[in-house]
Amino acid sequence: MNTPLQWTKQVASHWGGTRNGTIVHWPHGIEAHGELRSQFTHVIDIAPTILDVAGLPEPAIVNGVLQSPMQDSSMRYAFDGAAEPERHDLQYFEMFGNRGIYYRGWSAVTKHRTPWLLNGNAVPPFDEDVWELYDGSTDFSQARDLAAEHPDVLARLQRLWLIEATKHQVLPLDDRTAERFNADMAGRPTLVRGTSQVFFAGMGRLSENSVVSIKNRSFSLTAEVEAPESGANGVLIAQGGRFGGWAVYCADGRLTFVYNVLGIHEFVVTADTPVPPGTHQLRMEFAYDGGGFAKGGDVTLFHDGTPAGAGRVAATQPMIFSADETIDIGHDTGTAVGSGYTPATSRFTGKIHWVQLDVGTDDNDHFISPEERLRVAMARQ
Repeated sequence: MNTPLQWTKQVASHWGGTRNGTIVHWPHGIEAHGELRSQFTHVIDIAPTILDVAGLPEPAIVNGVLQSPMQDSSMRYAFDGAAEPERHDLQYFEMFGNRGIYYRGWSAVTKHRTPWLLNGNAVPPFDEDVWELYDGSTDFSQARDLAAEHPDVLARLQRLWLIEATKHQVLPLDDRTAERFNADMAGRPTLVRGTSQVFFAGMGRLSENSVVSIKNRSFSLTAEVEAPESGANGVLIAQGGRFGGWAVYCADGRLTFVYNVLGIHEFVVTADTPVPPGTHQLRMEFAYDGGGFAKGGDVTLFHDGTPAGAGRVAATQPMIFSADETIDIGHDTGTAVGSGYTPATSRFTGKIHWVQLDVGTDDNDHFISPEERLRVAMARQ
């Protein structure tokens, strides 16, 4: 799968699921050029490395929120020290029950489940998982299992994994798949509940999981704004980006709704008249056709409760918009949802008092199976 390493992503136990090459470029800070480093380093070392070279302390509070201490170390020591002793010498791994641990060159690993075996395939109890042992000093690709030759080393590393897993809240192990993407079924808090959410100017980079879902149902968007004498232009709200999403914005002073289906189809509805200067409530209503998922719907635009335009969206996205595009208020920080504006021209020229998103009760999500949700979620990696 990831020759010469075993397995692939989701299999956090083996190097094929976790190991990546890294290039560090710092001409004014690294004397060495074109050299390799063999000291073990983990992705969690990147942030402390940047803070280290920038001469900044680890933040204790971010935006008023107390931060947990970083459980990692700077890799700066290795930049000009090929022979420097390894400092990050202990690291646990776990994903979907696949687990492993690295300790001073040795790695103990066990694959609990195979990523592409999803439906109807029994997963063994954790106690029946078979552990493997590898000596990284002589076996870079984890090709020779030494578990039978060094059972004492394996037992010591298994104990270390348990200690680290306890310390970092990995336990209890959870090897469920589709259920873990439903907060209620998984037993974790839901970031947002209900059918209405209010946003304010300046809010942005909000993930899909932190915003009420408008997929497979009717929804409306209402914004109270102050339009300037020169005309209102720019984004009121945008979710998603170039390859799927929706936005409500003003172009040439006219309220506009755009729905982008997978970057293939772009449906645009524009008001018949410009937004007058002054304070107004602008509204977009999307009436979902129903009868399943990914259906279309009718769009109506309003100025202060008076219809200002109407149109049609022939199809919608049923599952996700993007893994990294987000919701933004007052501008679009990622790629543009539609061709009617660019990120550079997306900032709203007036003033936004508030934006309210309301979703209907005509939820058609039951047409999507948990297995299909899992498949799409895995594709987002």
